[in-house]
Amino acid sequence: MTASQIELEGAEGRSFSVSTGLFIDNKFVPATDNATLEVENPATGKHLATVSAAQKADVDIAVASSKKAFASWRKTSPSQRRDYLLALATALEKHASELASLEALDAGILYRESMGLNVSQALENLRYFAGWADKVDGETLTIPEGFAYTRREPIGVCAAIVPWNSPLMITMWKLAPCLATGNTMTPELCPLYAQKLGEIIVEAGIPPGVVNIVCGLGQVAGAALSEHMDISFTGSPGVGRQVLAASAKSNLKKVTLELGGKGPSIVFDDADWENALMWTSLGISVNNGQICVAGSRIYVQDTIYDKFVKEFSARTAESVHGDPLLPETTKGPVISAGQRDRILSFVDKGRDSGAKLLHGGRALDSAGHFVANTAFSDVKQDASIMQQEIFGPFASIAPFKTEEEVIAKANDTVYGLGAAVFTKDLGRAYRVTEAIEAGQVTVNMWGTVNANTPFGGVKESGFGRDMGKDAIEEWTSVKVIKWNMMDKL
Repeated sequence: MTASQIELEGAEGRSFSVSTGLFIDNKFVPATDNATLEVENPATGKHLATVSAAQKADVDIAVASSKKAFASWRKTSPSQRRDYLLALATALEKHASELASLEALDAGILYRESMGLNVSQALENLRYFAGWADKVDGETLTIPEGFAYTRREPIGVCAAIVPWNSPLMITMWKLAPCLATGNTMTPELCPLYAQKLGEIIVEAGIPPGVVNIVCGLGQVAGAALSEHMDISFTGSPGVGRQVLAASAKSNLKKVTLELGGKGPSIVFDDADWENALMWTSLGISVNNGQICVAGSRIYVQDTIYDKFVKEFSARTAESVHGDPLLPETTKGPVISAGQRDRILSFVDKGRDSGAKLLHGGRALDSAGHFVANTAFSDVKQDASIMQQEIFGPFASIAPFKTEEEVIAKANDTVYGLGAAVFTKDLGRAYRVTEAIEAGQVTVNMWGTVNANTPFGGVKESGFGRDMGKDAIEEWTSVKVIKWNMMDKL
């Protein structure tokens, strides 16, 4: 039985169709017992689509398909895997507008942000790791008995549990190195972009079973994947703990975790004024702050603090909210009514802590899930709005006097994903970036990602790396072969 299709309207009124089924063996099929998910448009709060919801039995079928495909995919020559990834990039680029439209409709991501970041990063990662496919080599080692050499071998059937906030980009962070190194994958993704991705995989000619896509509820499909096989996971710290527990209880599968963040942006008084304001404003407004690396804690040196707070508020207080498909919209909705209410619950916590509300702190529409850009100043270090990941357009600003003080404040968190430092003093930039406990620190910019640079965290922000050469290690295991070249020992 094949799944049905639905018609959607994307950017500039262009219509396109997507399947509603699970993508298994390069076909779209209904879920077991015809189980479904209702998908809402967060900009309107109205029903958008009904799609199949993977059950445990569907995960078992998808895993079996990937396991069968792995037997031949691992033997596919590296140059062929390279060509498949390049073909996937070409096909994805052809459908870029549809994919960006789906991220706007399904997750409230601004269409232009999706095109400018998520789609471009997906393409960059596919092409970057295509280049790695025929360069995953081992080492030759000298040992007393003769020599040894190492091989980097694929893990096997892998899974990626991908979040809703930048789904296309993060999927390719996982999928590109996974396939390049000879693994197969069964991701659990959020609809609807994943439905279109399945069609693009077929168009690129990737063999059946190499990639299966099982959309579903985390506690059903995600849990089944966690208990089943090797996993790469991006999401919240709480769910990350569940994935680790599932690994321990099942087969001690290899796990990489990219989890939450509470990133500090540190502005020294010698920083380029316009540059610092631009990047700190972007750091908490891109995708409504619904990104783990958001610069949600802003520390400003006391000599420029009052001036900065005034200008930051003037620049970030106002936005044009509405349909994320429209070019004039500067603010889309947050993902759900529950997330909207959670973000707004921190407004009272901020006031109760004695911090000053600069702007925002309210919902913008009764129909969609819109939250005004919100900022508090004079925030105490132990305030919940300074310590907890809010995952919304919510900035907490505080002053500091010295390098030592701001380093201590920046590191006073359970998280360690990203940080940003703004200064013209090269020596200071070196000292501070060395001292900050984070997986990525940027200087005089915020949150940039590149396919050739590793991305990941420390502390409760997780472990393992996406992108860059380091990602190859996450998707392979090392085997050593030792040769005795002596007549006798």
